[in-house]
Amino acid sequence: MSHSKDKTSEIDDHIIKRFDIQKRLGKGAYGIVWKALDRKTKEIVAVKKIFDAFRNQTDAQRTFREIMFLQSFKNHPNIVKLHSIHRAANNRDIYLGFEYMETDLHNVIKRGNILKDIHKRYIMYQLFKAMKYIHSGNVIHRDLKPSNVLLDSLCRCKIADFGLARSITQGSEGTLTDSDPTLTDYVATRWYRAPEILIANRRYTKGIDMWSLGCILAEMSIGKPIFPGTSTVNQVEKIMATIPMPSIDDINQVCISGIGSSMIKNASSTSSKITLQTLFGSSVPDDATNLTSQLLVFNPHKRLTADEALCHEYVAKFHNSVQEIIMPSSVVIPLNDDVRLSVDDYRNKLYELMTSHKPKQLMPEVYSRVSKNAEKYIKSHVTISNVHKSPQVVSHSESKICQKQPSGWATKSDSKVQKNSVLEKANVLRVGADCKVYNTMEGSKRRFGQKQQHLYQSFNSYNKSHGIITQSALMELHSSGLR
Repeated sequence: MSHSKDKTSEIDDHIIKRFDIQKRLGKGAYGIVWKALDRKTKEIVAVKKIFDAFRNQTDAQRTFREIMFLQSFKNHPNIVKLHSIHRAANNRDIYLGFEYMETDLHNVIKRGNILKDIHKRYIMYQLFKAMKYIHSGNVIHRDLKPSNVLLDSLCRCKIADFGLARSITQGSEGTLTDSDPTLTDYVATRWYRAPEILIANRRYTKGIDMWSLGCILAEMSIGKPIFPGTSTVNQVEKIMATIPMPSIDDINQVCISGIGSSMIKNASSTSSKITLQTLFGSSVPDDATNLTSQLLVFNPHKRLTADEALCHEYVAKFHNSVQEIIMPSSVVIPLNDDVRLSVDDYRNKLYELMTSHKPKQLMPEVYSRVSKNAEKYIKSHVTISNVHKSPQVVSHSESKICQKQPSGWATKSDSKVQKNSVLEKANVLRVGADCKVYNTMEGSKRRFGQKQQHLYQSFNSYNKSHGIITQSALMELHSSGLR
């Protein structure tokens, strides 16, 4: 009884009435995240409580940005969906209801033995697809890192945390201002920052996100961060010791100050030069090394764009232009992002939008689909034996786990997962993304046509039985205390 009280003591009463809190997933300086059952929709969700969301102008702006951009991008299958927003009784905290994902890329990489080559390719394909969508709306994320890439057992990934995202269509056209939180917050995620940000170039492009994706690919390839700098200067030194020496023209174009130019030139002259090929070794496929080298380029204008990366041979088996959608127009949040407004301005505008009608959807919902060639490729690279044929399996588990459990069992982390009868009614597994696929199948027929529906179903019917990231691997994460 006392344990139950402890679990919900930090939650407002009206939130407990809406959500059946199951367990705490994590707690940090800025908030807490719980796994919960939404009593209204009957879906498993992640409830995030942001402490004192409007404590100052910077935090208020970050909270406002995250919610506005998540609302704008909610219809992409590789961007986490924000289901609901709830005020707190104290008028300072705020609650966000997200779709539930089982883990994140940081924890998966940390285990060191979960991701195979095919997983890494599929993850990068989905990230490129999401970035093409975000960039087409003239928005940059600016905080891409493994812990902001959520994953489920089918290896479906979702980009999260848009608190530092920025529209580049408002006023300054991509120029950092003193009111921008990046200037003070970037230290926390220095390892994934592009060189132009490290040397305080106030002009930035979509290329800073592509640099971060290059760092993520490198980290998946070698199992650890590629540039773990201990300071800004050390970060620049590590980068310049690995990437090719930039030309004078590149340095002059990127470095707008003499200090920046000197830092780059000094770092480039280091004697301990280690090429990317040497760092990766022979165990990393050549196409992975090649793609990384085209993303980790000093000049942001010479890095691959998301659209170009989708055509690279590393993700060729998944490339399908039909699902690589773009925004119909630029995304601009309701308040001017170039001016830091008062705390009350952000809070009042957010509450006004919460109480007004739901925002009009920008695009019809698009679900994850992979081509038949990609499906065959996965089947040829993932060894499955003794397939469990029962359609009643709740989890994406291995056959030996399925055989040990009676019908209606739940995973170790899902102590309060709904019964099979509910799952049958929804006709979908509710542990990851795309929860509403089969409920809206008639609509998807009209949107994409019969052929595209078939591609999506064929891929997921394969994965519902087998799972790309196996359930035993996920249970290892759970037993280690990781999400």
